[in-house]
Amino acid sequence: MELRQLQYFVAVAEELNFSRAAERLCISQPPLSIQIQKLENELGIPLFYRNNRQVELTDAGKLFSEEVQKIFSHLQRAVENAQRTHHGELGKLNVGFVGSATYDILPSVLREFRSLYPDVQVHLFEMSTPVQIEALREEEIDIGILRPPVNSDALCTEIVSTMPCVLAVPKQHPLVEKKNLTLSDLSQYPFVMLSRKTWAGLYNEILALCNPIIHQEALEFQTVIGLVAAGLGISIVPQSAINLHTQDVVYLDFNNQLPTASMGISWRQNNQSPLVKAFIKIVKEAREGNLNRTRGQAI
Repeated sequence: MELRQLQYFVAVAEELNFSRAAERLCISQPPLSIQIQKLENELGIPLFYRNNRQVELTDAGKLFSEEVQKIFSHLQRAVENAQRTHHGELGKLNVGFVGSATYDILPSVLREFRSLYPDVQVHLFEMSTPVQIEALREEEIDIGILRPPVNSDALCTEIVSTMPCVLAVPKQHPLVEKKNLTLSDLSQYPFVMLSRKTWAGLYNEILALCNPIIHQEALEFQTVIGLVAAGLGISIVPQSAINLHTQDVVYLDFNNQLPTASMGISWRQNNQSPLVKAFIKIVKEAREGNLNRTRGQAI
């Protein structure tokens, strides 16, 4: 059974006239009649009653017509979905992200992407940078929003934001009142550190900068700030964290003496998905401050 035979059958079933059906299909009537006969022989049943005056569908032909129409409808949807997927309008995107991206670039990018591609399923996975790098290599995620550096020839990485770090201290801490802070002032106080497993680059920079007394480590910045709020120590964190625990934590600026914190986006070099390209484009627009200005200030 060929698709062409089904197309011929539908034309005859709708026209109930071989001449009009042949004209509609832009073929002559004899080949049309031959193809319908072949279809009936293959099925082993008559699909039409024929006489000199009219053509009618048999009961089996009526049922067959309904089912064939469903097949064509499903086929049309398949074609449209394939075309939409090719153009990046449909599909699935797996995005890994570090927790601190949720109070940096991620919310605005997600809002814009979902607005432009409402039929794309975006699956989010909170992961540390090393886990994201491995997940990208293993094709478990399509995009990673992480903390550079990323040392992998198989991955492309671009910096999407860079900001200074600040010192987070408990609200009643002696450093809050101290004027002209220097790095040497930090040496006598215990630190709460973001684990090296989460962000090795920043961890090593802080060690080299002030050789801190490490009292506690945590895997996420939210936990770090929570422990600072609880009075377990002080910490160096990205400026994007300054809205966390504002009632219990004070954030002190060190006049560019502290490290800078970068956020990056990574993807596989061989990934040509239009969805990945669209997401990267939106991230770059966010970085450049051009993210959908026409949609209002909410973005």
